Amino acid sequence: MSDQPNELERTYLEWVARYDTPTPGERIALRRWLRATLELPRISILLPIYNPDLALLEEAIASVRAQSYDQWELCLADDASTDEAIRPFLESAAASDPRVRLTFREQNGHIAAASNSALALATGQWCALLDQDDLLAPHALTWIALEIAEHTNARLIYSDEDKIDAAGARSRPFFKTDWDPELFLAQNYINHLGAYELNMMRAVGGFREGYEGSQDYDLALRCLERLRPEQVRHIPRVLYHWRMSPGSVAQAAAAKPYAKAAARRALTDHLERKQIAGRVEACPENDEAHRIIYALSDPAPPATIIVPTRDRVVLLRRCLESLRSLTNYPHFEIVVVDNGSTEAETLDYLRGLERAGQARVLLDAGLFNFSHLNNRAAAEARGDVLVFLNNDIEITEPGWLTEMASQAARPEVGAVGARLWYGNGTLQHGGVVLGLGGVAGHAHPRMPRGDGGYFDRAVLTHRCSAVTGACLATRREVFQQLGGFEEEHLSVNFNDIDYCLRASAKGWAVVWTPYANLVHDESASRGHHRRTDEQARFYREAAYMQKTHGAALAHDPFYNPNLSLELPGYELAFPPRVKPACALA
Repeated sequence: MSDQPNELERTYLEWVARYDTPTPGERIALRRWLRATLELPRISILLPIYNPDLALLEEAIASVRAQSYDQWELCLADDASTDEAIRPFLESAAASDPRVRLTFREQNGHIAAASNSALALATGQWCALLDQDDLLAPHALTWIALEIAEHTNARLIYSDEDKIDAAGARSRPFFKTDWDPELFLAQNYINHLGAYELNMMRAVGGFREGYEGSQDYDLALRCLERLRPEQVRHIPRVLYHWRMSPGSVAQAAAAKPYAKAAARRALTDHLERKQIAGRVEACPENDEAHRIIYALSDPAPPATIIVPTRDRVVLLRRCLESLRSLTNYPHFEIVVVDNGSTEAETLDYLRGLERAGQARVLLDAGLFNFSHLNNRAAAEARGDVLVFLNNDIEITEPGWLTEMASQAARPEVGAVGARLWYGNGTLQHGGVVLGLGGVAGHAHPRMPRGDGGYFDRAVLTHRCSAVTGACLATRREVFQQLGGFEEEHLSVNFNDIDYCLRASAKGWAVVWTPYANLVHDESASRGHHRRTDEQARFYREAAYMQKTHGAALAHDPFYNPNLSLELPGYELAFPPRVKPACALA
């Protein structure tokens, strides 16, 4: 393997030089902010130690001492290291700075016990977690303190992170989402840098022994059970450098095989404490990640599948036959709303559906208005869960509706989207990113099967700002409270985005699941916007979205501002959309 950086790494190094290397003006602005702030919290950095590489430990400690923020204490807990050089090294470190606190454990208790020993030393208002061979960015604690000052109700704060190798080269930046409880149940993306209010950590009992390898994950789950979403804050800056060394999880997740088992036990405990009916399994496309399968009520809530159509009977027949032959959900009805079909074969097929009792058919011969067609069918639906399904969808697996209904039935969820594929096996819909390519765009477009996407987002359940109406599930009560799809201003475009944004504004989550997989011939029935009047309508409806949701479109909380809004997305933004440090002055 070549030692030369690849193109992606070169791009990140360029990005770091431009946007993650503080200028003199930014350093001055941060110092001014620190001097002007009356109450600065002491941040206790917990550093458990066991037989470390002393050179790397020395670098880790040096990264704390180099902080631009000086209201810190470093809590070192040695877990009965057998290397005789460790004790004098740590004693020297403690003697050189009164902010360094030190304890030696008499017996080795592993990482959770050692972390609790470090926690017992803490006297600050907040704690930050540091591993013995990793590095803090020079302004890491300053940004944590700034977040605490600006958001006084915060109790848990996390940042972006990257990897660093033995030569000090940075790579593989992880630019994270703002708080997403669905994604967190699939992967511990809080990880580094994580900061916790000290009293909260102690109230939950600190780290639990028996969860080694995922002790931080277990801690976060127990803390989060006490918090409101607004008390969890994300700083979209790289504040932590995770060391890639032989045997580290940063180098290879499989380095600690026991960690994933501990994580799933922690997740199971979390579901039990929250009294959530469900079970934890491995993500089938990434064994290191997790899947929560939510139990449906017994009997399962009845579902109504609404399929608007017009002619093109080949598409409709494929959709409905695959739906009826494969779907294993126990209680569902099909409502087809026909928007003025004229082809004899289509009309015969629709009459046959009704005679056989396979579907109810509603007739609507007015001008094409996708929102109106779906609203009309929803008004006559008998199911508690509404599923809006395009007629160019093909069902490919039996459990798709069970997965979508189990998500939609959760009281906190307002809309659920599926993973849709093109017929050639590339991704059509992986959730919607606001602002991507304009008003909104699909995540990971045309990505081939088997690719996990950006840090496995394409294979893990997560929240997003919107999902496509080509396959969207929602509870009937939610649909009614929101007044359905917007008919007057969004007859064709963006009605699904608008629906999801209105649901979010009312406090309901929008969830995308990779465990409902369908094939979608996008726009096969109606085609794309080619005529002049169709293009004019598109721009008119886009303008309505900008007027109605402009502020939301400018900032997608589930898409990091360090990532580009140019298609296909999930690439570095040049420049990022974060507030520069000099703006603090």
